[in-house]
Amino acid sequence: MRIILLGCPGAGKGTQANLICQRFQIPQISTGDMLRAAVSAGTVLGKQAESIMATGALVSDNLIIDLVAQRIQQDDCKNGFLLDGFPRTLPQAVALRDARIDIDHVIEIYVTDQTVVRRLSGRSIHPASGRVYHIDFHPPKIPGKDDLTGEPLIQREDDKEETVRHRLKVYYEQTIPLLDYYTQLANSEENGVPIFSQIDGDQPVSQVTKEIFSVLR
Repeated sequence: MRIILLGCPGAGKGTQANLICQRFQIPQISTGDMLRAAVSAGTVLGKQAESIMATGALVSDNLIIDLVAQRIQQDDCKNGFLLDGFPRTLPQAVALRDARIDIDHVIEIYVTDQTVVRRLSGRSIHPASGRVYHIDFHPPKIPGKDDLTGEPLIQREDDKEETVRHRLKVYYEQTIPLLDYYTQLANSEENGVPIFSQIDGDQPVSQVTKEIFSVLR
């Protein structure tokens, strides 16, 4: 069960990724986590990545692909894996396929812009503890105050509406070509291409999960 899960910020991708990994007993592989682990372990690839990041440059797609290829050889990936946050762009998706890293399913959780703005811009946090509140889904007992300490809540810059809309713009610019690529690949007559599915993320969480599991079965 080798899965790529796509979705814009606020689509509920993180929640569904956790449920998928628990259900199928596969690891969630984050490129950020891989980079940090490789650097910490002092591997050859980790040292290459560290020297690149030290200059402030972005790690190349080829190096990320090498890290993915190395990671999926580990024992916990014998039943499959879920790629989180990768690929983000069309060149990364093509590089993944060129490296012959087979994928079984590509699933996009899609939601409307209005839903994303509502979900993200309604959030506030308690800085000291990281507790998260939402004006609609999990409001604090006293508006603007943490339930346990009574201290002020703040809204992260990432969650402000203007920033959320910019994040959406960037996501669409990067990901629409990626969705077209996987759609065409799934409809091709090539062997070993992934199944591509789109799931309506505006539904309740339990229904989204049900539809994802149905696709994966």
